[in-house]
Amino acid sequence: MSLEQISTSLGLSELQFALLMIGCGILLLVSILNFLYARARRKSKVQDESFAGERAAREPSFYAADAVVGDRAEPSFSTPSLPAGQTVSNATIDPRIDCVITLRFDEGISGVEILQEINSWDSLQSQAHNTWMCEGLVADLDLPEDWETVRAEATYIELQLAIQLANRRGPIGVLELSDFCSHAQALAETLGAQIDMPSVNTMLESAKELDTMAAESDIQLSINVLFDEACPRANLDSFLRQRGFKLARDGRHYEYLSNGALIFVSTDLDSIQPVAQLTLLLEVPLAAQEDRAFERMLGEGVEIAEQLHGRLVDDNGINLTESAVISIRQHLDILYANLEKSGVPAGSSAASRLFS
Repeated sequence: MSLEQISTSLGLSELQFALLMIGCGILLLVSILNFLYARARRKSKVQDESFAGERAAREPSFYAADAVVGDRAEPSFSTPSLPAGQTVSNATIDPRIDCVITLRFDEGISGVEILQEINSWDSLQSQAHNTWMCEGLVADLDLPEDWETVRAEATYIELQLAIQLANRRGPIGVLELSDFCSHAQALAETLGAQIDMPSVNTMLESAKELDTMAAESDIQLSINVLFDEACPRANLDSFLRQRGFKLARDGRHYEYLSNGALIFVSTDLDSIQPVAQLTLLLEVPLAAQEDRAFERMLGEGVEIAEQLHGRLVDDNGINLTESAVISIRQHLDILYANLEKSGVPAGSSAASRLFS
């Protein structure tokens, strides 16, 4: 049967029939695109869950002495569970942990024009799990060549856009990274810039490698002071303040700072009940090696135990031994060396962002 006969049998003119066929074709195309998009999202979700599973399987948990001697379990390294998160302020783009995309302009472009476009990315920033940033290179020969946060009153010859590849939640997901790269590409087209952008697959591999390194290095140390008799909270508070501890804003735990930098903290304490045990916690990657954070935490633990009638114990309540402390120091030396070798030294701004 010809198309003319079909249209006649349906009571339609040839034009109406043609429009009907075009409409059906569009609906079919939309259905196919929706199916492909849904499949891509499922694939991305599976990949993200796979990354998360691999990270969980890699999370470090080993004894400080690498063995159980007799019936004595030595103190253990563990994964972080600090009572309060640590935020990163005034972060700058860092190629060690960021995917960096560069935009180059033939002529200087005003910060106002750049900010107008970037401010439309509010939806991207609000949905992003990873930190992203934008910096510009000022087009002024009289000023030193340096990257800065984009200012409305300045003129720029280059831009750097970056998104963090990994943090404690794991590596960046394919959809989030693709979305960021799409926004960067659209910005380059709008501003007439040349773009230097690595492939999404390359960045996903870099994110996975960075996450693997972070998971192997994300270690927390604890020292426990077990009191012979529960210590009144007011007495403990007074002594800790004398030792330089500061009550955190949440009022539940204490912080030990040096030159304004956080070194280690205590676990949460009941504001009313006497304290039977005080635990001090150190996130190793966040404290620089030269700060001697473990030695200082150990020293404070010894002072607290001596002055408030307690003893240092491991996580199983067994007295802390000198051999265990020596083993911890050996592990720390290896960990600090590995972080330095990876390009993310302990206590650096990159480490603060990566282990947040």
